[in-house]
Amino acid sequence: MRARIPMGRFGALDDLVGAAVFLASDASAYMTGQILYLDGGYLASI
Repeated sequence: MRARIPMGRFGALDDLVGAAVFLASDASAYMTGQILYLDGGYLASI
């Protein structure tokens, strides 16, 4: 499976922190109904 991930590695906790901080901040206050894929590009490669 790792070979199919364009970034070449599985995600780590540090990869999620930026998205979590963004979603918890006022910067995302106007967002609704979005899906953030934090998968290293896996879904784009299939």
